Amino acid sequence: MAINKTRLTYNDIVAILPELAPIEQLNLLEVLSSFLKKTLNAGVERHTLLELEGLGASVWSKVNVDDYIRQERDSWN
Repeated sequence: MAINKTRLTYNDIVAILPELAPIEQLNLLEVLSSFLKKTLNAGVERHTLLELEGLGASVWSKVNVDDYIRQERDSWN
């Protein structure tokens, strides 16, 4: 059996959707969703929470910890 290499357009696919059974439409949706997730995630750089370690250290380096905690606790009253 020869495979037709004709490229379908978006409009071609939309036009044949009503001909598909509901389960086929659902399966197509799942395939499209999976494909899109892989495509979107391909360029996403993953980070971990550990990368935040030390962030803002320069801001806190001049703060007296005991004074800060005392001020925070006093603000609760």
